[in-house]
Order: sequence, then C-alpha cells, then structure tokens
Amino acid sequence: MVRVGILGAAGYTGGELIRLLINHPEVEIVFANSESNAGNKVYDVHEGLMGDTELVFTSEMPFDQVDVVFFCFGHGKSEAFLKEHSIPANVKIIDLAQDFRIKGDHDYVYGLPEIHKEEIAKCQHLANPGCFATCIQLGLLPLAKAGLLTKDIAVNAITGSTGAGQKPSATTHFSWRDNNFSVYKLFTHQHLHEICQTLNELKPAEAPHVVDTLDEGYEAEGVTVDFIPYRGDFARGIFCTEVVTLNQCPVENDIVALYKNFYEGAAFTHYSDKALDLKQVVNTNKGLVHVDVFGRKVVITSMIDNLLKGAVGQAVQNMNIMFGLDERAGLNLKASAF
Repeated sequence: MVRVGILGAAGYTGGELIRLLINHPEVEIVFANSESNAGNKVYDVHEGLMGDTELVFTSEMPFDQVDVVFFCFGHGKSEAFLKEHSIPANVKIIDLAQDFRIKGDHDYVYGLPEIHKEEIAKCQHLANPGCFATCIQLGLLPLAKAGLLTKDIAVNAITGSTGAGQKPSATTHFSWRDNNFSVYKLFTHQHLHEICQTLNELKPAEAPHVVDTLDEGYEAEGVTVDFIPYRGDFARGIFCTEVVTLNQCPVENDIVALYKNFYEGAAFTHYSDKALDLKQVVNTNKGLVHVDVFGRKVVITSMIDNLLKGAVGQAVQNMNIMFGLDERAGLNLKASAF
C-alpha cells in the first residue's frame, strides 16, 4: 500500500487527486493539507465527494508517515516550500507546478510517460508536465522523433476554465466566461519552454534546433513553435490543433502509421482514425490524437482533460510507474456518452 500526503489539497487539482486516490486499490491517503481549511471535512470544499470519504483537511504535514507527497501548489510555490521545509530523502515528490520542469540544478524527472517511462520508474522526484504542454506534445512527439519537424509549427489550443485554478478572477468567473471566447498569452505561454525542451530532446542530431518565442537569442534558422492559447466557455478539457509544414509532401498513410506505431502500447494515449470531439476525453486520463495531410501540411488534432491527463491523472499514472504498480491503477475512468 502506497501512503500518500497531499499539499495544497483544497484547490481544483487537490480535489481531483483525492477523488482518484480514494478509489485507488493500492493507496492510503495519510493527510490532505490545507492551512485555511484545517479541521473541515474534505467534502465541505470538494462537495462532489460527499458520501465518498470522511477525510478531514489538516494543517499537519507528517512526512515521516508517507511514501510520496503530491505538491498541488500554484506555480512558484513548490521551490519556495522546499527552501522552508525538510522532506525525508526516502519520500518521493510529485510536483504539479512548473517549478522543476526545465532541466537545471535539480534531480526532477520530467514526467511524460509516453517517452520517459524508464526514467520515471527510477526517479525519486518528478515534475508533472503542464496541461497545454501535455496536449501539444502528444500531437508533435511522433514527428519530432522522426526528425520531420520544420521551422513552421503553428499551434492553436483552447482550454476549459478549470485550467486557471479555483480562485476567481476577471477572466474566469462564470458571467464573463459563459458564452465567451478570448485569446491570451500569444506566443509567450510559459509551457512553450517545456514543449521545446522535449522536442529538442527527441530530435535526431541532424534536425534543426527547436526554439520558442520566449528565448533570448532567437534562432531564425531553428524550428519555432507559434502557440496561440484560447479561453473556452466550458469547465474542463483542452482541444488542440497543430499545423506542421514539412519539407516535402508526405504520404498520408505513412504519417498515420508513424503515429500508430509511436503510441502502440501507450497506456492512455491513442490514435483515432476519425475526427475527434472533446467529450471523448473529458473526465478520463486519455489523450487522443488524429492527423490529416494536405500537401506538405500535416494537421494534428490532440485533446486531453486538463485536470486529469493534463494534471492529476497523469500524476497518478506517474506514481503508479514510480512504485511499480499497474500503470492504469485507479484511472479506469469512462467518458460520458453525452
């Protein structure tokens, strides 16, 4: 039995994580930490869990009683927390923030199971990928691995309101978001860094370097990712379209075969021969991918649930791998037909 502690348990990701773990056959939640809700029942905040658990939020953090801790903090808070608190070396950490996703002076493994499963299985500390980053990378990984990416990659993706977190703001509350649609962080979204890090990692030696528009020293001869994110008027899910212009006209069957072969054996990512719609993945840990070819242009459609495959579902998948469990344990979630 894996003993789990959760920090930042009162937010959207904390609630989704608890929902998954109370039904996980190999997990015991030892504590769900929330300073502002200490003493309250979890279902007083995450009301959908009423009748499912009697777990109570606590201000305590008994790290010596757990095997793994999930950080469900906002971005920037994980690194600050670790400077002020000591977690035993034998306790694994799964961080859902962006603090350790970029390689640097730390030992965190970037937890994208489709390409890093062996590293995840051996790691002590894991940086869970971002939601947009996961969806976009699932669409581009096969082309990157084959060395087919060029300097022309255009990405458009729309996300649900839960991607902005639980705290309401001018662009997240219902009366603004309902029946509305808007763009934000054009070409500057923070997930571009981790996306380009992965694409460079996968590319063959002779393929051009991938840069993003946030990097100083912009390389005009390199591959760039032009990313336009949108706010949608729905609660959860990410729907992404990516247009990659290749150097020559590919055979569509060859591109489809490339994707099917790449994701053969993946636990949750699947290639679809049919066009996709978002409801196929909402409330699941699935990633679905579809491609169409128009001359030299490959149009990839990819989609995930931002709170699950884009956050805590992937985090639980990574936990399973880290502890040698069935990768699908606790994640047998079904999409609604309507």
